[in-house]
Amino acid sequence: MTPLFLTCDEVRELTGINTGKRGKRREELQAAALRTMKIPFYVNAAGRPIVSRAVIEGGTQHNTEAARPKWEPARANG
Repeated sequence: MTPLFLTCDEVRELTGINTGKRGKRREELQAAALRTMKIPFYVNAAGRPIVSRAVIEGGTQHNTEAARPKWEPARANG
């Protein structure tokens, strides 16, 4: 059975952030990177960003652009 959430290693690979720097913890930098990439995530009680595997694998519709209704011109009454 596939885990519901990405592992710590997978989040590290996804964000490209392995260690903290400039006074910020690794988890804070990973969360900032996920926000920049517009990837939805949660922060658990330990402060670690938690990413649903379905978001990454495309199992769930998370594209807000596709969810918007498309514009259509008004039809002429005539």
